[in-house]
Amino acid sequence: MSDTRDSDQRLRSGWAAPLSLLTGAALIFLAITGLAVTFGPFRPVVQWGLIGHTVIGVACLLPLAWYSVVHWLDYRRYQLSAVLLLGYVALAGLAVCLVSGVVVTWQGLFAVRMSWAWRQVHLFSTFVVVGASLPHVAILVVRVFRIAPDAMRYVRWSVAPAVVGALAFALLPLAYSGERYVNEFPTDYSYVYGKDRPFAPSLARTSTGGAFDARSLAGSRSCGTAGCHTEIVNEWLPSAHRYSAMDPLFQFIQKTMATQNGPESTRYCGGCHDPISLFSGTKNIFVKDLTGQHGYQEGVSCLGCHSIRETDIKGNANYTMAQPAEYLWQWQSAGPARVVRDFLIRTYPDEHNLLSKRLFKAPQYCAACHKQFIDEEVNRVGWVQLQNQYDNWANSHWNTKGDPGKTVECRECHMPLVDSHDPAAGDAADYNRTPGDGRHRSHRFIAANGLVPALLKLEGWEEQVRLTNEWLQGGRRIPEIEDKWANGRIVKVALALGAVRRPGVIPIRVVLTSNKVGHDFPTGPLDMIQSWVEMHVTDAQGREIYSSGTRDAKNFIAPGSFLFKAEPVDQHGNLIDRHNLWEMVGVRFRRSLFPGYSDTVEYQVECAGSLVGKGTQPAGQRGGAGVEIPEPSEPGRYTVTAILQYRKVDQFLANYLMGEKSAVTAPVVEIARATAIFELTAPTGRKDGALPGVRLVPAED
Repeated sequence: MSDTRDSDQRLRSGWAAPLSLLTGAALIFLAITGLAVTFGPFRPVVQWGLIGHTVIGVACLLPLAWYSVVHWLDYRRYQLSAVLLLGYVALAGLAVCLVSGVVVTWQGLFAVRMSWAWRQVHLFSTFVVVGASLPHVAILVVRVFRIAPDAMRYVRWSVAPAVVGALAFALLPLAYSGERYVNEFPTDYSYVYGKDRPFAPSLARTSTGGAFDARSLAGSRSCGTAGCHTEIVNEWLPSAHRYSAMDPLFQFIQKTMATQNGPESTRYCGGCHDPISLFSGTKNIFVKDLTGQHGYQEGVSCLGCHSIRETDIKGNANYTMAQPAEYLWQWQSAGPARVVRDFLIRTYPDEHNLLSKRLFKAPQYCAACHKQFIDEEVNRVGWVQLQNQYDNWANSHWNTKGDPGKTVECRECHMPLVDSHDPAAGDAADYNRTPGDGRHRSHRFIAANGLVPALLKLEGWEEQVRLTNEWLQGGRRIPEIEDKWANGRIVKVALALGAVRRPGVIPIRVVLTSNKVGHDFPTGPLDMIQSWVEMHVTDAQGREIYSSGTRDAKNFIAPGSFLFKAEPVDQHGNLIDRHNLWEMVGVRFRRSLFPGYSDTVEYQVECAGSLVGKGTQPAGQRGGAGVEIPEPSEPGRYTVTAILQYRKVDQFLANYLMGEKSAVTAPVVEIARATAIFELTAPTGRKDGALPGVRLVPAED
């Protein structure tokens, strides 16, 4: 009976058994490829190894499971020894490894992310199998080396096929190793500032100092084709980051700049508006529109933002871009190739995870582009500060250094948390979040531009415009920062009584307070942005006796209106009014609200004469226009309404850039309003403690 049992063991799971040889070869191959994925560099050969690891693992799943059962049945009655104990440990590890392998394979094929815990279980069980089975087999081989030729044949026929199989997959990159990028500048590329500064006057640079193939920074839509980052891609599609290069206003201004200063000068704009075109060498002589296909369609793409490795708060796109590593079939959006690509990313995620960094959470990251200046290389004169959201924020009350519980940062306002099914949901590195919070930061980057998404009819533009208007009016609720952010409108408007100088005149003061803006209001290129006070005064009969800040039929604001804006000038003192900032050397007028601060404008509204409406205006602006009243007004109550309005582009510039016949006009958004009643009394002295002749009627009146 004993000889029969030993014969059966040799037949079923002994040295010479086919099942043993298959199991040995499979385990060695899986160990080689699996450990290569864990410890090897991110290369096509390792990715091919992962594919081989999965294919062989699935194909050998049942044989490995069957061998484990048979081997245990064959040797379960043997006396416990070190060899037998190692065998039990190896079998237990193999069982866990097979189960976890099935789970991670399933997740790689059908889920949106692979569980970190299951991945670690699969890896740890691999170490157990290798660590226990190697001495288990080695001890047996040494013991029977001279009397069991089957043992040596087992070693040869299990090791050799495994090594040959691994080498075969290692040669597959010769057939396909991914997209072949051409990281070279065009042969006619113009190095205006020398070969060591190929992207000047922009401060943007690449990690290699040379060009990047445009395709390596594009392909944003592919991030949403597998159900992984679909929500984020849909948010990005109508965002300012996406349309930064296709913006028709930008395209016109870039063309004008190239005509006046040469195409190379537009590299100054490219670092922030069109990095794909900049780094691929497209902003060069003889290139039509100075924007490549990928740059035009994607602007600041997913990879264009997530591949930044270093930033500087100097501004003007002062960052370093690294070329992201590529997965096999990375740009495929359909078919089996896309399935394999998605599987590789999910099951081999470490390289992909490098695209998410702590750097993104720092306001300094935003400063690279949201801070701008002109210097001698651009205006031929000298250094001039332009828009500067970062320093505004850094010096404001919103920034409490070292205390995130009191500080409101860029991402907390402009990338508020939204409910998410995205693999990127959750964050253990943020001070007020957890890995399982089920939210991600919105990639709509909501700010103040409702014109371009609607003009281009981008995907989801209606929702983008709605959210932009809601944001400008202060209606967006952000629960995670409610305890440290302000309530209400972004800028508050209040009406007060000014100093009474003459009887029959209402001295109206409009007080504007920056309530919840993290930087100047308005911010951005103030030569094109307009925010102004629209004022209406009506008497007791409902007749309008005064108005200011109204728009005419062609959408121009009435002269003399109170405006927040800037009036830059060139070196000859001429007004910069076509966004020709490359000629700017200074400003003759600038007015905006610093965070938490107030500004006041006073209007002297005559209520007892035929010509009224002459208001006190800020320096550098024209006086108010008179409004004819049908008949003299008598003492009584007057309703005053002050509205703070905003639009992204003034009408003169819109007509210049798009053509007056285009009828393009930036939507006007009401930021806030205030209404009050002023009572004009007989100028016989004080009445109830009020100033002579006029009093502001309390709300309860």
